[in-house]
Amino acid sequence: MKAEYINAFIKASTEVLNNFVSEKFSVGKPFIRNNPFPTKEIIIMLGITGDIKGQAVFSLSEDMAKAVASGMMMGMPVDEIDEMAKSALSELGNMIMGNSATLLFNVGVKIDITPPSLVKGLSLEISSGGMETLCVPLVSTMGDIEFDIGIKK
Repeated sequence: MKAEYINAFIKASTEVLNNFVSEKFSVGKPFIRNNPFPTKEIIIMLGITGDIKGQAVFSLSEDMAKAVASGMMMGMPVDEIDEMAKSALSELGNMIMGNSATLLFNVGVKIDITPPSLVKGLSLEISSGGMETLCVPLVSTMGDIEFDIGIKK
């Protein structure tokens, strides 16, 4: 996986999160995932097509998802992951991946993204269909978001 691809995803994710959530996010130590891999209670998945193909998965605890959704909704309290919170979290995925697409375009890589899918549940696992998947922990004082980027070779 090329560093320029990963750097675009990392830059976009931290910039978007830091614009909407009061706690500041930094990047933890990235690592390669084995398949299938476990997720937290809330996952947001988007497909990547174009010059590179793959998927992006954001994995959050329910408490983190509530805090992020609240930030996306300008501080409105979020007590449950209802339809409004799901919409806000899905839009977070769209914004991060849209910004990633712009950053990649600027280095000559054209991608499109699929609409986000949000899944909620316990003991979820993702199988990335043989793609090499890199997990980039997005770390804050209120908790972490796992950002998994899978690219087909």
